[in-house]
Amino acid sequence: MSRLPDVMTTRGRSLLAAGIALVACGVLLGYVDLTRLGVLLVALPALSALLTRRHPLDLIVERRIVPSRIQIDEVADVTLTIENGSSRTSPLMLAEEQVDYALGDRPRFVLPRMSRGEARTLHYRVRSHARGRHRLGPLAVRVKDPFELTTRATTLSGGDEVIVLPRAVPLGGGPPASGTGGEGEVPHMAALHGEDDIAIREFRDGDDLRRIHWPSTARTGEMMVRQEDRPARRRAIVLLDTSSDVHAGTGTAGSFEWAVTAAASVCAHLIEHGYAVHLVTPDTAAVSSEPVTLVTALDVLAVMAPTDPDRFDEALRASAQLSDSGGIVVAIIGELDESRAFGLLSSRTAGATGMALIIDRDSYRHQPSGATRTRPDILAMDLLAAGWTATPVRSGTSVAEAWQQLRTGAGVRR
Repeated sequence: MSRLPDVMTTRGRSLLAAGIALVACGVLLGYVDLTRLGVLLVALPALSALLTRRHPLDLIVERRIVPSRIQIDEVADVTLTIENGSSRTSPLMLAEEQVDYALGDRPRFVLPRMSRGEARTLHYRVRSHARGRHRLGPLAVRVKDPFELTTRATTLSGGDEVIVLPRAVPLGGGPPASGTGGEGEVPHMAALHGEDDIAIREFRDGDDLRRIHWPSTARTGEMMVRQEDRPARRRAIVLLDTSSDVHAGTGTAGSFEWAVTAAASVCAHLIEHGYAVHLVTPDTAAVSSEPVTLVTALDVLAVMAPTDPDRFDEALRASAQLSDSGGIVVAIIGELDESRAFGLLSSRTAGATGMALIIDRDSYRHQPSGATRTRPDILAMDLLAAGWTATPVRSGTSVAEAWQQLRTGAGVRR
């Protein structure tokens, strides 16, 4: 149980000090009435403390977040249901929901008295300008006596979280020119000599009668149908360099947040055009063999954080293995050293298409190099010579602009 000085407010401490002074003066000067008044002032904070402690704060809190996954600057509605689990009526309380700083100000409420089993429903909204997994709760409640001489505070256990997804910027234009690789079954190709070369199989229960191939049926005497294989899906590997040493700047204006937004936008663009997308980062290298849905990609990118530079080699190896069967490699990278640049070149096989967005770290530090060609320019030229398309990305360039420069080759200083 808290000590009396710990639960007293500034008003209560002032009243207690005044009471002690009056008692001392009354005793020293022989004024009985003054002593009685001092005793009253000393006793009042003690009685107030007992009044605030006599109610057990046995509250049950439930949260409902709709939706639990939101985009940056979108709003989520939070419903708090607070039930009195005590056998006694709860006092009038002040409640404050503790939320992450990125979600804005902490919501505050006044909870009226609640009888046993009674519940109250409260509503508030949250919005964030920063992606990530943000905490909601726990709920802190505070009880004051009618004179506000003492206060009692407690924090109710439990909480929830809302996931703020990165933006997926529309990139515009059609899909990039793909390599020869695919994902899944390769379809049978209809020959140029006529319908006889179309894949035919025996009729099975449940087959559509409109797919019956009558010439083959007449020739074999068995019911035959045209085979309709599932079309192949083109493969795309989105390689994101999250190494801490290749990024600069802080917050939403930093290069790391730009790279995450670019990765989300490229994934959305390629998935929209029917690609089987593999998101490869140091954190996802071990599981990148399976293509991701847009929901999964955004969930992964929502909590992405800078990683140790040595771990990028894992992502390069995973990207090289995936590109063995062709497809598209879209690399969002920083200024690579010679060995990693060679590893990036090796991650694109002869049947794959390579595209690279190269972060110019110095531009995000607002430190212009003054050179005719920067290190990202040199790396872009090396990639171009190796059959890639590449463009440096400087501070102030939007994701859509960088993508357009990448498609047209307009961003390289020659």
